[in-house]
Amino acid sequence: MTASRMIIWRHGRTEWNATGVMQGQVDIPLDDLGLLQAPAAAKLLAGYRPSALYASDLARTRQTAEALVEVTGLEITFDARLREIHVGSWGGLSHDQVAEFDPEAVAKIKAGEDVRRSETGEDHREVAERVVEAYTEISESEPDGAVVVLAMHGLAARLGIASFLGVPEQHWNIFTGMDNCAWAILDRKALGWRLTGYNLTGLTDIPDPVAPLDPKS
Repeated sequence: MTASRMIIWRHGRTEWNATGVMQGQVDIPLDDLGLLQAPAAAKLLAGYRPSALYASDLARTRQTAEALVEVTGLEITFDARLREIHVGSWGGLSHDQVAEFDPEAVAKIKAGEDVRRSETGEDHREVAERVVEAYTEISESEPDGAVVVLAMHGLAARLGIASFLGVPEQHWNIFTGMDNCAWAILDRKALGWRLTGYNLTGLTDIPDPVAPLDPKS
């Protein structure tokens, strides 16, 4: 048994996303815009007729996945392997704040290099390994023809997709980050899994409820 399609869905926006603060595995909920993005995206994802729903066990992914439950009736299976990269003591800090005590690490991150996020955090390879393990087990546990949605996080999603598809590690950064509540599509073909959509979203018309109004409008 192997699913035919996996839809990798990034969670809606959080306050820390909006302010450029590193979240990692700190349990931050969706902000007002994120709470609008999730149901809007869920209505679109329901059109793919998903048959199973998995999610990281953090609040922002749980809230995002619950929006799909509302329109499909699916039950959520939580999997901690779908969590975001663990940033350890960097959680709650911006890159500028980290640069004050570890400028070399931040310079490498901005250059696209793999850096362990603090002494207690993860590096890219560790994230990719656990996410690929989750993708493999989840896809192989679902029946042939199944369409599986996995609600997770931006960095973990792109690293997992790249590694799952066999992209060499030195080229993982060709996958840019996905927008909040956007998704990627992996389809199982005769010769293996293929990426058939990336950073897909129909959410561009949702206004930010906390953004200042345009004085011209």
